[in-house]
Amino acid sequence: MPLSSLTDPVDLARAQGALEIAWSKLEPEVPEYDRDDARTRLAYIVASYAIVAVDEADLVRRALERFRSKPAL
Repeated sequence: MPLSSLTDPVDLARAQGALEIAWSKLEPEVPEYDRDDARTRLAYIVASYAIVAVDEADLVRRALERFRSKPAL
């Protein structure tokens, strides 16, 4: 799991919460057949921004922007 790279318990908790919030906003937009891959991609994005985000809301915003701006490879 991408979030396992986080070692600070505060960052980990914030990332887990942000992942759930961001996913709840994205899930309806993602075709059912692509949901597992999309959630994994989102988790990697959340993990990459967890250290630099000011708070959980900022982390959700950054992750959603990144997910929607870059197509998956």
